[in-house]
Amino acid sequence: MTEQLANDSLDNDYDVVVAGGGAAGLNGALMLARSRRTVAVIDAGEPRNAPADGVHGLLGRDGMPPAELLARGRAEVRSYGGHVVSGEITGATRTEHGFTIELADGRSVRARRLLVTTGLTDELPDITGLRERWGRDVVHCPYCHGWEVRDRAIGLLATGPMAMHQVQLFRQLSDDIVFFTHDGPELTAEDGERLAARGIRVVTGKVTAVETDGEGITGLRLADGTVVARNVVAVGTRMVARAGFLGDLGLPAIAHPTGAGRYIPADPTGRTEVPGVWAAGNVTDISAQVGAAAAAGAMAGAQINADLVEEEIRAAVDARAS
Repeated sequence: MTEQLANDSLDNDYDVVVAGGGAAGLNGALMLARSRRTVAVIDAGEPRNAPADGVHGLLGRDGMPPAELLARGRAEVRSYGGHVVSGEITGATRTEHGFTIELADGRSVRARRLLVTTGLTDELPDITGLRERWGRDVVHCPYCHGWEVRDRAIGLLATGPMAMHQVQLFRQLSDDIVFFTHDGPELTAEDGERLAARGIRVVTGKVTAVETDGEGITGLRLADGTVVARNVVAVGTRMVARAGFLGDLGLPAIAHPTGAGRYIPADPTGRTEVPGVWAAGNVTDISAQVGAAAAAGAMAGAQINADLVEEEIRAAVDARAS
């Protein structure tokens, strides 16, 4: 049976709908299903880490292919009665008893609570050939991909406010690092001193293309035609939360304090400023790796269950009094 055929049908009502079926969403759903909550995970099937060969930094599962990790998670959620459904959520509106969730295919479902774990989109610079190598020899996270590109000729493409931090992390992994200023912030004298002290060469000017030989990256081409030989490109993406459907609930994505993108704010338990809506994973923590996202999903699932318990206690007390 294929994964598509294995998807569950969607009921009309649930205690909780989880928007997004990555590590955060599945772990949140697992906690809720084990607490005997009715829960549906609705997933658009576009995981951020799909291009990667393996998940790294996750204890006990280091190197596991992302698709395999998600398949195991879906099976675990289903084993406790949770539903995992393919679909794209396009809208969410408040009702007297919770929310109505609208899907792109015309279906709708009601839920008492909503857990948003839809992750984010990595927006790459508009440089010829960059997107095609994304997740292979164009990377962004030293903790996710650094070991795999260790000791190689790495070019760091400065594209945002975190470039100076990012380049020093990659310098820990290779002594052959070139910092391309591209369209990043202007380097200060202190920045130049720090780069020079670590043996990081600086190349100024715009990068216009990634050069390849059919098997991998061979260099970066500058606007003046110069090609600087490199095997790996590290780049800071603009990370944007996939949560446009929250706009009708008054919960739009806002600029992240680091300037690195847009996110949905939430407190440490995952609770957002909109009652009944929680968020976990990269949609609210743009730097979270898989383990941190899963842990946040578990926390949010437990908090949602506790919130529902309190609601049920209040209803029982009122019923007993009357």
